[in-house]
Amino acid sequence: MSQPLTREQHLNLYYYMQLNRQLEERMVRLFRQNKIVGGLYSSLGQEAVSVGTASAVEKRDWIAPMIRNIGALLVKGVPPRDIFTQHMAKYTSPTKGKDGTSHFGDLKDLHIVSPISMLGDLIPVMTGVAMAGRYLGQNIVALTWIGDGGSSTGAFHEGLGLAAAQKAPFVLIVENNQWAYSTPVSRQVPVKNLADRAVAYGIQSSIVDGNDVVAVFNNTKYAVEECRAGRGPRLIEVKTMRMRGHAQHDPAEYVPKEMFDFWKSRDPIVLYEKFLTDNKIWDAKTKSELDAKIEKLLDVDQQFAEDSPMPPPEFAAEGVYCDGCHDISAEFKRPMSEVTPPGSGIDITYKLSDFPAGMGDAASVLKSANGGHSQHQKPQQKPQQHADAPRPVLHANPARQPNTVQQAKPAQPQPAPRPAVAPVPPKPVPPIYPEDEFVEPERAAEPEGPRVPFGRGPKDKAFRDTAEAKVYSRVQKGRNSAVPANGNSKNFTPKSPAKNFSKSGGAKSFGKQGGKSQGKGGR
Repeated sequence: MSQPLTREQHLNLYYYMQLNRQLEERMVRLFRQNKIVGGLYSSLGQEAVSVGTASAVEKRDWIAPMIRNIGALLVKGVPPRDIFTQHMAKYTSPTKGKDGTSHFGDLKDLHIVSPISMLGDLIPVMTGVAMAGRYLGQNIVALTWIGDGGSSTGAFHEGLGLAAAQKAPFVLIVENNQWAYSTPVSRQVPVKNLADRAVAYGIQSSIVDGNDVVAVFNNTKYAVEECRAGRGPRLIEVKTMRMRGHAQHDPAEYVPKEMFDFWKSRDPIVLYEKFLTDNKIWDAKTKSELDAKIEKLLDVDQQFAEDSPMPPPEFAAEGVYCDGCHDISAEFKRPMSEVTPPGSGIDITYKLSDFPAGMGDAASVLKSANGGHSQHQKPQQKPQQHADAPRPVLHANPARQPNTVQQAKPAQPQPAPRPAVAPVPPKPVPPIYPEDEFVEPERAAEPEGPRVPFGRGPKDKAFRDTAEAKVYSRVQKGRNSAVPANGNSKNFTPKSPAKNFSKSGGAKSFGKQGGKSQGKGGR
């Protein structure tokens, strides 16, 4: 069971939540100054989720954040200057300016897997990380996040099914921030609590107030300990609110004002400040010192980012592929003899005890499949009633069921069978637009011709040789002439003569007729 937090742990939760918020507020100002190259996705109002969950894992554990989990990066040890330079695409950034958002990680020291833009894909990836850590004997736990919208992706269910089947030491945090871009959760999923989806995979889940950082920490810590003990995986739904739009370009005008007002009164940092004060964990001096520490750190790192150079043009072709830039090797924390033959050999013969109760008992399974009867016991057949025997009349409403039995009507004589009739061959279906009987539909507007297949047009020789091309050509002629191609006498030409904007004396003509140029001034 998780131990109560120490005073230092309590103060660290405030420090990283406030650092998260102040860092993002500065990046918002940089974005408005056109100094942020990529997109900017705010986690305003969700700081307790990132900080509380990341604080519950150990240094050896692995995380895979998403775009709103900057607080988790800070807790894991990423300095603010890396986040500044990354979003400003500077040469000093972790990706050397090749990315303008949070798509970076640290596989060697901090055990951070880079975000994946295809939402949900991190779940099977981190399930694999958890299984690999168990295979290597590292006794690690893998953790990642997913939004309410991303919980409807196929990768979410595939990854969760794999984690459940393999009992992987894996924790999934479902951030229910009420909106998947502009779609509310109630219009996207048929369940009230997203944690209920874990039941289908036999995974234990819990629901926690995402704006209570202590509750988030305690629930995540317990889930991590359960997974490390081999009782994973776990799913935690944190209910919170995205207090800004999907990104800086989104004003979130689709969110009701009353909804913003309610969640603003539940600001996670304000609630936690009150908690620290009421429990006498800090005083005004301690808060002032922490705020000053944050301000000083951000001043230095922001200045570093703004003074950093942009990547040189010739660097664009470098670092695209891994070409010996780092070693990839397994780090075993257990004897290799345990995972190599003959030590790794197992008996693949299944026994009855390997199955859950009732599932491995062949007799029970067959009895259930035969409607409650055993394999060798034939079900009792109902006595056959005579054709003229009275049959009870059943009503849908039992209250209206009479006590009398309706007598069966005498059998009616069956009509003589009809003589067989030779089947009539089906008539050939005429083409949609016969070449010799093309009739334009009667419409007030100009008729539409047949659709040209994608990628094929009148100039394509392969298209000109088809029957459809001839119809297409005839329709085009009908559009461009006074008399349609089908011979109808309707005329869509305006009655008033067209205006002539040519100069007097005749316009110059550059066409040739009989080898001589026509028009005034021709040579």
